[in-house]
Amino acid sequence: MMKPSLQIRQTQSLTLTPQLRQAIRLLQLSSVELETEISEALESNPLLEVLDDNTGDGDEMPTENIIETPVESSDKEQADNEIDVIESSEEFDWSDDEPRSSGTKSDDFEGELGTAAPMDLCQHLLWQLRLSHLSKRDIAIGEVIIEAINGDGYLLETPEAIQQALLPEVHAELQEINTVLQLIHHFDPVGVGAKNLSQCLSIQLQVLTPDTPGLNLAKKIASDHLEALARIGSEKLASQLKVSQADMQEAVALLKSLDPKPGLQISSDVPDYVAPDCIASKQKGVWQVSHAKGSQPRIGINRHYENLIGKASREDDSYLRGQLQEARWLIKSLDSRADTLLRVARSIVRQQSGFLEHGAQAMRPLTLREVAEELGLHESTISRATTRKYLRTPRGTFEFRYFFSSGISNSDGGGTSATAIQSMIRKLIEAENPRTPLSDARLAELLKAEGIPVARRTVAKYREAIHIGSSSERQRLG
Repeated sequence: MMKPSLQIRQTQSLTLTPQLRQAIRLLQLSSVELETEISEALESNPLLEVLDDNTGDGDEMPTENIIETPVESSDKEQADNEIDVIESSEEFDWSDDEPRSSGTKSDDFEGELGTAAPMDLCQHLLWQLRLSHLSKRDIAIGEVIIEAINGDGYLLETPEAIQQALLPEVHAELQEINTVLQLIHHFDPVGVGAKNLSQCLSIQLQVLTPDTPGLNLAKKIASDHLEALARIGSEKLASQLKVSQADMQEAVALLKSLDPKPGLQISSDVPDYVAPDCIASKQKGVWQVSHAKGSQPRIGINRHYENLIGKASREDDSYLRGQLQEARWLIKSLDSRADTLLRVARSIVRQQSGFLEHGAQAMRPLTLREVAEELGLHESTISRATTRKYLRTPRGTFEFRYFFSSGISNSDGGGTSATAIQSMIRKLIEAENPRTPLSDARLAELLKAEGIPVARRTVAKYREAIHIGSSSERQRLG
């Protein structure tokens, strides 16, 4: 029989305190969710207050101005380390949290094209132009035309000026330019690229069905009598044109239903629901990354209530001390979140500078593990920091996760990212003969000739991810 005995054993255990749980949760929130979280905290905690913003009107905000309440660096480093230790624990129960993400399984990101901010008119038109299955020559003409369209949707240059702007790369006839321009007139929104209001309304009337009430008279007014309609009114114009007042009112009602400034339908002034968390810009030849203005909440300690501690009744004093502790932890967690996002964004920009310089074809394979190892953090931390966080670049605004994708080893011993391969597939298809579109097998052969050994099945997957139909579907479109 074993005798009962006392033994001393030293063990290590991890405790997820409410403060650390809060820090982890704040890191995974989007900017909109964070704003809601802060609003609720401000309402429930009298020790918190919004600080005045004295950072100016620039787009970028220095990280040292994000949080006014000072946080000792040792405290912040300790908090970061504690969060990372918790996330690296295999014993921690993640059942009430986001699933853990392994950086080695970067297929989660494979095929994602990034969540860009809403397009402006120029981007919207260029997107349609490149899907129109035109020749490279016509696309080059269309790009110059689109660049000459203002925010209202009107063409600011004459065909002759566009002809000169195409030189010396493209020597285009005026007929070619007008043909592409007519195509753009019927892009969404219909009527863009018109030279004046009369043409803009006439184009919109062209797409209506013949049985539209008042259509023929409206076309006549739009092409020849708009100025008279504005100058003398509908009654006198009806008399001049020898039409009934009822017909005139019907035609005028139809004209009023059209859009005199179609470009504003796709205006960049429309509220942007994807607000960037960080901004990447090139300054003096070097890529710089900073927090976007307004992306980080500016909160601090309410000094009035803080000064009441030690002077209030025992019950009130206990309450204020508890609220002060919660306020300090929230501020530290926000500071840690801001620092982590900025570090991750800077790492992404370092790794994907080729994309920023040259576009999607220069995107390199990148996994969570690579960034985690570079920053000395756990992959789960990087996963949280890249979910629903956005980076604004000269090429558009993209979710952090857009920059992560698996890759295929190429003949040079390096790797080519899925995003780069998708870009190459798109360019090959854009250059194909519409009567004999390239099959997936042929695309695989062409990529192999470029040193990228990719299977036909993989080509099909990448093609579908960028919303391009099969060769038979493209042939019908051609």
